[in-house]
Amino acid sequence: MTRERYTELEAAVGAVEERGRELERGADARAVGGSFIRRIEPVHQVVARLELSGPGRLRAGVDVRGDGSSEAFTGRVRRRLVEQRKGEDAYGALRRALRP
Repeated sequence: MTRERYTELEAAVGAVEERGRELERGADARAVGGSFIRRIEPVHQVVARLELSGPGRLRAGVDVRGDGSSEAFTGRVRRRLVEQRKGEDAYGALRRALRP
């Protein structure tokens, strides 16, 4: 685990995007489970979680999945998926969700 500090939100989100894209390229999880255990496909496996926390109880981030896809979320204990709009990736959705 690494921690970094940023004074500007956009710089922090940019760092999450940069690291997230690196992790997406390297994601290669395989399905786990078998005949007696529920099979978990790579798209349902979180291989990395990139989190932001800040003033005003800001909690948000991006989950990188085993198939290389990503999803943005807000919250910490009760995470809420940020729905991606047409033409938007997880990082764009995260930026939109964090706009004042």
